[in-house]
Amino acid sequence: MTPADGGNLALLLAFAVAVYGAVASLLGARRRVPELVASGRNGVIVVAGLLTLAAAALLYALLSHHFELRYVYDHSSRAMPQAALVTSFWGGQQGSLLLWAWGLSLLSAVVVLRQGSAGRRAALAGPVGVAMQMPYVVAVLLGVEVFFLFILGFVASPFERQAFVPPDGRGLNPLLMDPGMRIHPPLLLTGYMSFSVPFAFAIAALATGWVGREWLRAVRGWMLLAWTIQGCGLLMGAWWAYHVLGWGGYWGWDPVENVALIPWLTATAFLHTIMVQERRGMLKVWALALAVVTFALAIFGTFVVRSGVLTSVHSFAQSTIGPYFFGFLGLVLIGSTGLLLYRLPYLRAEGTFDSLLSRETSFLLNNLLLVSLAATVFWGTVFPLVSEAVRGVKVAVGPPFYQQVNGPLLVALLLLMGAGPLLAWRYTSRRGLARGLLGPAVIGALVGAALFVLGVEQGLAAVAGGACAFVVLAVAVEYWRGVRARQRGGESPLVALTTLVARNRRRYGGYVVHLAMVLIAVGVLGSGHQLERTIALAPGESATIGRYTLQYAGLSGYQEPGVQAAFARVQLDGPTGERLATLEPDRRAYRNWEQQPVSGIAIHTTWPWLDDVYVVLVQADADNRATFHVFVNPLVLFIWVGGWLFLLGTLIAAWPEARPLAAGVRAAPPPREAVTSGA
Repeated sequence: MTPADGGNLALLLAFAVAVYGAVASLLGARRRVPELVASGRNGVIVVAGLLTLAAAALLYALLSHHFELRYVYDHSSRAMPQAALVTSFWGGQQGSLLLWAWGLSLLSAVVVLRQGSAGRRAALAGPVGVAMQMPYVVAVLLGVEVFFLFILGFVASPFERQAFVPPDGRGLNPLLMDPGMRIHPPLLLTGYMSFSVPFAFAIAALATGWVGREWLRAVRGWMLLAWTIQGCGLLMGAWWAYHVLGWGGYWGWDPVENVALIPWLTATAFLHTIMVQERRGMLKVWALALAVVTFALAIFGTFVVRSGVLTSVHSFAQSTIGPYFFGFLGLVLIGSTGLLLYRLPYLRAEGTFDSLLSRETSFLLNNLLLVSLAATVFWGTVFPLVSEAVRGVKVAVGPPFYQQVNGPLLVALLLLMGAGPLLAWRYTSRRGLARGLLGPAVIGALVGAALFVLGVEQGLAAVAGGACAFVVLAVAVEYWRGVRARQRGGESPLVALTTLVARNRRRYGGYVVHLAMVLIAVGVLGSGHQLERTIALAPGESATIGRYTLQYAGLSGYQEPGVQAAFARVQLDGPTGERLATLEPDRRAYRNWEQQPVSGIAIHTTWPWLDDVYVVLVQADADNRATFHVFVNPLVLFIWVGGWLFLLGTLIAAWPEARPLAAGVRAAPPPREAVTSGA
């Protein structure tokens, strides 16, 4: 059996099993038939196995050069190293969709296996919260699989054959040959598909009527996992763009960048919302709506990249799958909205906002800011489609729009990150708040004023810098108070800090994430003072940019299988003439892609100024005269350090608590029909 035959058969069988499993789970839950529920759950495992076979078939076809498959021909060649051939798996539309479906099948299997046989028996014994919801969770996850398997099996198959077998393939797009592409796309695709699990639990909660705290306890870890993966994917994408594309930046408000950011913003709002619902029984509609919207935005992001409806350096060409994604997205939104409206009577808040100066009010304001950011980015992204529908012409929205509109919202979020932790639940006295805010606020104001005096041209940037200092001081105050309280019990500072974090990982891990956001904000603010210059030099000539001098030493070339390259040697000197580094930017042309050469960027971070000197070789002539595009980007290093701190904070917050949190308000019972009918 050829890879094409095996892969196609696996996809078709997986489609049939997914349809059966979804229907069996629903019928088993409604009619309380244990065998059907168990059969649906087993279907999840079978789909995961079949999609693993399909993925293995495609990977084998790529590694063994089965060019009779159109996908293998379009995205690989004999000259490519094996590592690049693995990247080809998700380098095209069909392969990336297979990775999406395969990843979801594995994650769904983990969800099912975690429940165990005890949960299967309890699911039919009566209304027992999450256990009762599991058949609906399974049905939703398999329903999502049905859609993707339909696309892969009948619309855009990665196992499509060609009429003849060419001797070699076209090869992968040179921009995708970078090692960063072995990590960035799988991370983002995994993030997108991971949002399916919180969505499935939200739909199950609405379907069964168990809309209290039970589903939140089950879903928090899954949303945190998806949010972390998506955040790491965004940071990895920024790093890839910075090191590969050669335009001197890491974020250009490109449509594909935007659609990856939007669900991360709404997931952030969800994670803050569930704190309020767990503690006070409030914002129930917010939690369910955000889980649904986040998944819908993940599907929208997949739709934008794969349909080609928006112009982007990241997106694939125009495709026939766009209408299918649009239809599926409509089905998700209409069905979820109908369920949410049906359950509205059971989503009444169990508490009230007792004061404007309270932590729950700050969380609500946080949600409004995050959703406003998401809505702004969404509107700017889809505006070309709206303008084309209304006026017949696509009008793109550029970075100035996002910067002008989102800038004040981001500054407000920074200020809220600093003030929010100082607020108590239910009520905070003005005197207590003033006492907690005074020190951080004064220091933040002084930092903002100093930045303005030192020449930060834009007033909002100076305010943002002051807000960053305010957040750091506010978080430091929170840690200091906690450590000091434990030291009164005789603990050493290190033991006190360790115990403090271990006893409340969610809170103090969240503060670390806040600090990570501050570092990223500092990097963004610093890079706003970028210097840029295009210079043409003969060997031995030099040029200056800012405080740095670049001297061009000469050009050399080399050739490897499938690629020809030339690299320049550039000496980088500091302000006092000291030698900082030797940079070697290059220019590479790959076989079958000679008209699309790519640049190897040379980047050196200087100390102690923390500038990135960023050199791009644009072209070179026969006399070895070379043209360079040079940037000096201040403080970009803070973005990458902030990324690692973001991951550390998330791991702390996600780690199991050393002791359970105090119980909150008791969850509301399910509606009557959920108990009597098994709905």
